[in-house]
Amino acid sequence: MIKRRSANNAPTAKKLLPLIQLISDSFAIPQLGQKRRIWALLPHDYHETEKSYPVLYLQDAQNLFDEDAPFGNWAIDKQMAALAKRGMGDLIIIAIDHGGKERINEYSPYFHRKFGKGKGIKYSRFIINTLKPYVDTHFRTLVDRKHNGIGGSSMGGLISAYIGLVHAEYFSKMMIFSPSFWYSDEIYFDAFNYAYTHPSRIYLYGGEQESEYMSKHIHKFRDAIQYQSQDELYNQWKVVINPDGHHTESDWRDEFPSAIEWLYFNQK
Repeated sequence: MIKRRSANNAPTAKKLLPLIQLISDSFAIPQLGQKRRIWALLPHDYHETEKSYPVLYLQDAQNLFDEDAPFGNWAIDKQMAALAKRGMGDLIIIAIDHGGKERINEYSPYFHRKFGKGKGIKYSRFIINTLKPYVDTHFRTLVDRKHNGIGGSSMGGLISAYIGLVHAEYFSKMMIFSPSFWYSDEIYFDAFNYAYTHPSRIYLYGGEQESEYMSKHIHKFRDAIQYQSQDELYNQWKVVINPDGHHTESDWRDEFPSAIEWLYFNQK
């Protein structure tokens, strides 16, 4: 059972909290031969309207709103309630549990000399061919790429960046926090070959205290995409490097509302 308490930094009106719905505690991933727990966070007034909503697919659901998560959590339910108070709550979030011991392999689309061949390509096919069609069928979503995004942190940031690049026809928004770009230089080749015909908004965040290389990896990724994309209005960026930032859920929690606002609600 997920515990939902008031945020520590500010009181949140309970009536604005998103509706947390368990889609399944054993959602089939045929591409991997696995089953996974998946959640939907719906706008607080979802059942009171007939509106259709944009969608954000987030990795590592165990760390997104569970108060008992061992490393803390992003408190995305509280954050979305605070955003709703400011008129920015019209968003469906699909939260996908990671695979535990299989997390690194499932979130890696590449080969690594220590971890071996990753399963990230199969995982990405699950997102595109299985999960997204299910979500678009069972919820009132805006199905076009303009209104769909994908995101995550660390290895979840790596696989989200990969999916956003390779499957750009499905997603126009990427929320990439502290990505594990150290895993393979192939991510930069995928960035270099990004489909520039698809306009996108990409939010990149990292902390200087994570490692001496984090900001370098982030800027290298951005530069790889920008090399061939000359129109800054066509592919829009926001790069945030926090000089005091660490590789922690609490830092990603603090950055989450700014990323949501910029990706979905600030289109200027």
